[in-house]
Amino acid sequence: MPSMPPLDRVAKPLAGVLGRTLGVALSHPAVEPLVKPLTTPLHPADYLGLLDPLASSRTLRGVVTAVVPETADTTTIRFRPGRGWDDHLAGQWARVGVEVDGVRHWRSYSISSGAGQDPAITVHVEGLVSTALARDTRPGDVLHLDVPQGDFVLPEHPRPLLMLTAGSGLTPVMSMVRTLVARREDADVVLVHSSRSRDDAVFADELDDLAARHPGLRVVQWHTGERGRIDLTDTADLDDVCPDWRTRAAYACGPADLLEAAARLWQVESREQLTIERFAPVVLEGQGGEGGLVTFLRSDKEIEVDGSTTLLEAAEEAGVVMPSGCRMGICHTCLTPLRAGKVRDLRTGEVHGDEGQPIQTCVSAPAGPCHLEI
Repeated sequence: MPSMPPLDRVAKPLAGVLGRTLGVALSHPAVEPLVKPLTTPLHPADYLGLLDPLASSRTLRGVVTAVVPETADTTTIRFRPGRGWDDHLAGQWARVGVEVDGVRHWRSYSISSGAGQDPAITVHVEGLVSTALARDTRPGDVLHLDVPQGDFVLPEHPRPLLMLTAGSGLTPVMSMVRTLVARREDADVVLVHSSRSRDDAVFADELDDLAARHPGLRVVQWHTGERGRIDLTDTADLDDVCPDWRTRAAYACGPADLLEAAARLWQVESREQLTIERFAPVVLEGQGGEGGLVTFLRSDKEIEVDGSTTLLEAAEEAGVVMPSGCRMGICHTCLTPLRAGKVRDLRTGEVHGDEGQPIQTCVSAPAGPCHLEI
C-alpha cells in the first residue's frame, strides 16, 4: 500500500488555491459589499489571510520558496510575492519585515535576482535581523514586504559598463549582470569584485560560468587576502584591471571607504558618470552634537546618549521597539514625533526640532535632552 504524503504537504497547497480563488471572488465590486457586513469590524481580506497569506490585498507578503547557502555566512532567499508586488528593476531594493522573538523588524535588502525573475534577496550574517533571516529562514515561511524601490538601476540606453563592488555590495549589481546577459548579446560589462578570498566571494561560481558563456562579460575577482585592498587613491589598479575604465559608465556598491575613494577618483580622472549605492548614510566628520538624555515617553524609558549615536540605536539599546527600514535616511519608515528638545542631522550637521515634528531617528542624534513620542 503506497504511503500517504504528510498532511501539511497537501493542506498548504490546497489552502493556497482556495485562498486565491476566494480572494478573486470577494474582491469583485459586486461581491465585496455583500460580504463585508459579515466580517465587520475586520475586512474580508483579513480572513483570507488565514487560508493563504498571499491572498490579502491589504498586507503585502511573500512565501519563501527556496533557501540557498552562498558562502559560510551568506544566504539567498527566494520568495513568491503576493498581490500588490511590483516587478523590480535590476538593482532595486525592497523592505522586508521579519518576526524575531515576537517583534516585527523591518530592514532593506537589495534584490539579487534579475529583472523579470522571481524575487530573491541575498543576506549576509550581520546584526539581529539579517542573522535571523540567513540562519533561520525555511521554505514556506512568510515574509512581510514593501514594494521595490531605488534609483540604482541600469542606464536607459546600452553602453559599456564598469561595476565596482566589494563584499555584499555585489548583491544589486548581480541583479544587473543577470538581467543584461539574459537580454542583450551585445552587453559589454567589466565587473571588479573585492572579497577576502575565493571562499568569501558570493556568486563566484555563477559569475565564472556567466563569463565563460557570455564574451561581453569579464569578471575580475580581487582577493584582498592575497593582493590587499584595491587602491583608488590613484589610477594604477584600475588601469591594470580595466584599461578603458574612463570611457565606461560606472556603478559602485560596497563599504563606505571604497565608495568615498571612488567618488574622489572619478571626480578628478573621469568625465563619465559614477552611480553609487550606499548601504549606510553619509555622516559628516565632526557633526556629533553634545548628546543628552533621551526619553521615550510612551515606553517610559530613558537613556543617556552621546552626540554621535543615532536615536534609533539609542532606542534599541534601551529596549524600545522602533519602526525602521533602510537605516540610512532614505525610506522615512523611522519617522517618530519629537515632543521636546533638539536633534542634529548627522548627514548635514543641522540642528532642528519643533514639538510634533517627525524625526528621522536613523540619521539623527540628540542635541541636548529630548523627548520622543514612542
